[in-house]
Parts: sequence; structure tokens; C-alpha cells
Amino acid sequence: MAELCMRFPEGKGKCLTFSYDDGVVNDLRLAELFEKKGLKCTFNLNSGTWTDRDYDDYRSVHRRLTLEKAKALYTKDCFEVASHAVTHPHLEKLPAAVCTKEILDDVLAHEKAFGGTIRGFAYPFGTWNDTAINSLKACGIVYARTVWSSHNFELPKDWLVLRPTCHHEEAELPKLTERFLEKEGPWPDIKLFYVWGHSYEFDFHNNWEIIEDFTDKVSGRDDIWYATNIEIYDYVKAYENLIFNATLTEVTNLSSLDVWFVLEGKEICVGAGKTVKL
Repeated sequence: MAELCMRFPEGKGKCLTFSYDDGVVNDLRLAELFEKKGLKCTFNLNSGTWTDRDYDDYRSVHRRLTLEKAKALYTKDCFEVASHAVTHPHLEKLPAAVCTKEILDDVLAHEKAFGGTIRGFAYPFGTWNDTAINSLKACGIVYARTVWSSHNFELPKDWLVLRPTCHHEEAELPKLTERFLEKEGPWPDIKLFYVWGHSYEFDFHNNWEIIEDFTDKVSGRDDIWYATNIEIYDYVKAYENLIFNATLTEVTNLSSLDVWFVLEGKEICVGAGKTVKL
């Protein structure tokens, strides 16, 4: 049987992404760190919780950004804006119409404020039900992050119940980091390291060194693809939608992304909109 394995862009076997919630002023420091290290992050925002007060001291309380500061921060190319519902409610406790309104109004507000198309989501409080999932689908959301840690590097099996690898404060983070950075073996299995949290936690617990040390270890490496959540989703779907003929001698890529894979030990790139003989 032919061995076929997806690779990330440029043939890389590892991918790192971050997801941080609530649109708080502590994101300013976190975003600066990510930019400095060449990392990417998805920020999950609530359009109904922006403040009119521009706080200077945020180290001991949970403070939201002003909308103007949010626009300046989250529109940078290395960041993705995703929805977190308008008012951060327990979606599973809401009637279907109210649940859908919470999501749709948030999507519309973010698209107006930040531009682009909002397709990602993080569940407030990490809770959901079938009604919430149906509402997300109706609003054009393609992935939704939970707070259940997988403690592995597998791709999501259900993008609307997406499990991150771990929260940044979990005791498993150092060992997971070691495993992630290990040299690849002879069979090129891919690894997705997905870290999430709230940036205010670093000030609440006075432990910014956790994320500073972690980003020192994982940044600047040529074997890791640094991506936002939606970039990963789109790339994986582009790979899954490749059209192979029955003998694995030809493949067509109908997407707008170049896609890499390994076939029988040979690395292959199929350009956007191209057909390649294998």
C-alpha cells in the first residue's frame, strides 16, 4: 500500500498556534512578545465588552481594551480575530434564536471593526451543546475551540469541537514542548501544538516567564510553521480536497493554496490550481 502523509507549508512537519480570549489590555504585552518572536495568534473577542475607559494599570484586574486600541492591535497580519460571542454567555443555556443572535451579531461587529471574514470561534466558558453548534454553522463559523486539553499534537477530528493541546499554565507544558521539538523520525508524522489561555492570567499569577520561556524555545525554527487557527483550518481542508486518481499517479489541487505531502518517501508540492504527475 502506498504511504501518503500530509505536510505543512514548505514541507514542514510541525505547526504552532496560539489562541487567547476576551480582548483584554494584557493582550498588548502578549502581542508585542508574539510579534518580536515572529509568532502568530488568534484572539477571540467579545464585541459587547469593549470599554470607554483607557486603563493604564491592568496588573491586578481583568480590564477590557477600548475598541480603538483593539483595532490598532488585532488588525496586524500576524493575528486573526475570531468570535467569542457578544456578551460572553453560556451558549448552551440560551434558546436557539438568542444563541444564534449572540454569535451572528458578534461576527457582524468584528467584520465591521476589523475587516475580513470572521470564521473562527472560541466557546465562552468552554461550554456548548448541539444548539450552539448548529448556530455556529448557520453563522458561517468553521471551527470552534473548547478548553479540553488533548495533551497531544493531533489535528482536530471535529473542527467545531476543537481541543487544544494545553493551556499555558498546565504542568504538562514543558514535557509537551520537549516532545514537540524532538527531531522527526523516519516516518514524517505531523505535529500541531495548540496553546491557549487568557493574557490577564500572566499578571494575575505573576508568571509572564511561562510564555516568555516557551516562546524562546519554540520561535525562530525552520522546521515549524507558525500560523493562526484559520490558516491551519484552510490548509488542512486544501489538503483534504486534493483530487488523486485511482493509481496515485496524478493529483489536482483546486484550492488557492500550495499544498505539500509525502508519497512513498518523496516530498511533493502541488501548486494552487495545478495538476501534478506523481
